[in-house]
Amino acid sequence: MRETAIRLGDFTLDAATLLLGLSGVGVFLVAVLVVLLLIMLVRRGEERAERMALTAQLDAELAELKGRLQTVAEISVSRQSELTRSINERLDSVTHRLGQNLSESSRKTSESLSKLNERLAVIDEAQKNITELSSNVVTLQEILANKQQRGAFGQGRMEAIIKDGLPKGAYSFQATLSNGNRPDCVIHLPNAPDLVIDAKFPLEGFEAFRQARSAADKKQAAARIKQDVGTHITAIAERYLIAGETQDTALMFVPSEAIYAELHESFEDLLQRAARARIVIVSPNMLMLAIQTMQAIMKDVKMREQAGLIQKEVAYLLEDVRRLHDRVLKLQQHFGQANRDIDLVLTSSEKITARGRKIETLDFEEAPADAGGKLPASARRKRPLASNGRGKAETRQSDLPGGE
Repeated sequence: MRETAIRLGDFTLDAATLLLGLSGVGVFLVAVLVVLLLIMLVRRGEERAERMALTAQLDAELAELKGRLQTVAEISVSRQSELTRSINERLDSVTHRLGQNLSESSRKTSESLSKLNERLAVIDEAQKNITELSSNVVTLQEILANKQQRGAFGQGRMEAIIKDGLPKGAYSFQATLSNGNRPDCVIHLPNAPDLVIDAKFPLEGFEAFRQARSAADKKQAAARIKQDVGTHITAIAERYLIAGETQDTALMFVPSEAIYAELHESFEDLLQRAARARIVIVSPNMLMLAIQTMQAIMKDVKMREQAGLIQKEVAYLLEDVRRLHDRVLKLQQHFGQANRDIDLVLTSSEKITARGRKIETLDFEEAPADAGGKLPASARRKRPLASNGRGKAETRQSDLPGGE
């Protein structure tokens, strides 16, 4: 049999060698495959162990996670219940407060409505008063249009001011003078003639002066005012100024501050004429000031009249003060004696306390007997002395403990 050979360059391989080489390669490959399989099996075992460990770890983590989730669920349920309870409590509180606020608001609204009704009632009453006042103003205008009623109005204002400022008996209304004339008021001044006040001031010219529209009408009304007021000034001077019976000055009362201001602003000549006639024109405020001045004068005169009585009472008061001073001095002496007695009692108390401490601590010595075998002086009875004049018996200083 002819052997087949394979030539590779310088090398020549026969068939047996080739088969042997191929067999060795196949064995090597098989060995490699086996090794690879073993390695794969080992790796699979490790992977399986890792997977099992990972699975166990995952199971443990899942169990822990489950426990945590259960705890979280329980906490969530608890918190949800607490939250629900808190929300319910807050809702109840809000509902209660809302109810209270609504009740309070309702009460306040009712009170406001009642107050509003009261105020509306007051407004209605004020409206009625305004209506009545309007009718009264119309009536007042009618009164001022009548000369007699206007005089009564001025008389009433003057009487009200005088009654408010002066005591009864210091004035007289419609008194008759020695010449038969009757002024509206007479003020009885102390130690001096009476002061006359006239309240019949002519107002017709001022009303015409106020209603005048043209310069001619104003001039005519001003002339009327000068004539009427001048005539009234002369009449007061002639009727009421009586030497020795009344003051040499009289008061002419103007019942309106506006008319009084108009006199000073536009009718200076009338004021000068009144001053020359010794007539003083006064408004309600000026009359009130004059009345207050007269009241002060009357009080001063009364004080002077009572000066002797006041001095006598002051003397009595000084005597009472002197007697009080003497009694206070006597009381001070008694307090001084009481303080001295208290000091002696405190001294004796301190010595008794000291002797008690010595007895308590057995810190004492036997007191020596005196020559006659008698008890010590501290153990002997106190010998009473003569009365000190206050009904009490004093003790000798040597009889007190320790020589007190």
